[in-house]
Amino acid sequence: MQTKNDKNNQPLPLQGIRVIDYSHFLAGPYMGRCLAALGAEVIKVERPTAGDAGRAHAFMVDGQSGYFLQQNMGKKGLCINLKDPRGLALMHKLTDSADVFLENYRPGALDKLGLGYKALAERNPGLVYCSVSAYGHTGPDARRAGFGLIAEAKSGIMAMVGTPGEPPPLLRIALGDMYTGIHGVAAICAALFGRVRSGQGQHIDMALYDCLVSMHEYAVQSYTLSGGAELPVQTGHDLPQSTLYGVFTATDGYVVIAAQVDDAWKRLALRIGTDLGQPGLEDDSRFHSLAGRNTHRLELLQPVRAWVASRSVADCLAALDAIDVPAAKVQNIDEVLADPQIQARGMLIEQDHPVLGKVRLPNLPFHFSAYNTTVLQAAPLMGQHNRSIAQSLGYGADDIAQLERDGVLYAEAAVATAEA
Repeated sequence: MQTKNDKNNQPLPLQGIRVIDYSHFLAGPYMGRCLAALGAEVIKVERPTAGDAGRAHAFMVDGQSGYFLQQNMGKKGLCINLKDPRGLALMHKLTDSADVFLENYRPGALDKLGLGYKALAERNPGLVYCSVSAYGHTGPDARRAGFGLIAEAKSGIMAMVGTPGEPPPLLRIALGDMYTGIHGVAAICAALFGRVRSGQGQHIDMALYDCLVSMHEYAVQSYTLSGGAELPVQTGHDLPQSTLYGVFTATDGYVVIAAQVDDAWKRLALRIGTDLGQPGLEDDSRFHSLAGRNTHRLELLQPVRAWVASRSVADCLAALDAIDVPAAKVQNIDEVLADPQIQARGMLIEQDHPVLGKVRLPNLPFHFSAYNTTVLQAAPLMGQHNRSIAQSLGYGADDIAQLERDGVLYAEAAVATAEA
């Protein structure tokens, strides 16, 4: 577990960049988390009194959401009433000082507040404004509501997973949000680089639906290049176009085997044939090419399934490692967190939280030779940095106190306890 900075050779690449994160739940907050890890000052802006809807999302401990903690670490917290003209004025001062603005409201929603791209770009021409929505800001579905689940269903991804004849399963990870989030990070960094040359910011329009459709590495091209003859569908536990590549049942769990490459298959076939008393399996010419293995897939799968079913997961992996055939156990989360590889890669962070004490959360997969992007600063309490942010915009102590008394600036009760 990585708990301290051990790479201080250079300033983080986005140091000096100010990001206003006016987003909620996942895709936008994940972008902000990544930008904070890369060195940006990210200010999380929330509305009184509930804040980001992610704050109410499981898993909850002592009124704090692990969901929120994970996606908002490393940020400063500002909670402000934008319906009050004074709150909106403060927000405009903040956006005037910003390099990046993140939002994931339905297209057009922020125009009513004077926080749409056109209004903010007139005030701050260098602003990189990134919008995230289900369908994007153009097209017939632009103003329809949507979530990651909707995009997964419409994208064709859901139709390809699960057992034939049964309803597709839920993926249990927010694929659309996370994939869109990291694409947003790439686009923002590119826009900031472009601004160095042009001096101009721009509007980045990210859609969950677009991102998931772009993720198809096989389905779209197989359909278009076959003239519509190849329509990827549910296949269950293996890939018929990439035999042998799938999930198999051992005596005490599940194993995935990736022996789709000719040489790997031959090594596997020799081992299986020897163990099952079926010598010559590796010499069967029907299985010597990927096309042949795909054509005779069911005949090939039978001995493999029998071999795996006769032994434990550990025995399978030992045998497969010995012949250099890629394989792994299907691990549960407790096994993942205990995995020495994950620990060696610093993929768990330990942070000090003002309410919860020590918390452990997933790290980002950034590994630079000269940067340490592990964020040790916990996600902010709601309104935790109201005063310091307002002060940075030129507000005096009396002005800030009045805004607090009038509810324009709001902070949850735990903030006072943390500051005591």
